[in-house]
Amino acid sequence: QVQLVESGGGLVQAGGSLRLSCAASGLNLDDYTMGSFRQAPGKEREIVAAISWHGTTTYVPASVKDRFTVSRDNAKKTIYLGVSSLKPDDTAVYYCAADSAKWKVARTADEYEYWGRGTQVTVSL
Repeated sequence: QVQLVESGGGLVQAGGSLRLSCAASGLNLDDYTMGSFRQAPGKEREIVAAISWHGTTTYVPASVKDRFTVSRDNAKKTIYLGVSSLKPDDTAVYYCAADSAKWKVARTADEYEYWGRGTQVTVSL
């Protein structure tokens, strides 16, 4: 059974930083592209990062490019999303997701097969 469990969220002041983790089990992480998404209340789920199975190719959208970084440790079966210079608009539930089509770095939610339950990030002024 595949499980993705996010952690590291919380309440942080504007300008602060967090490192979100996504621990995977029930799969060989080497076989998956991993994505990080977020969803704020009343908004659609949006991608904030993706990383190839070998970690050498990443995608971070322009909206967060200078503030978000993604990395992975396949041996530890963990994905890391570094978020910095946080703004109130970054408040959302952050999810990780896995895509078995490892030859590509998927950018849309419907390309990902497995999802975690998310971790809440709340940014206060």
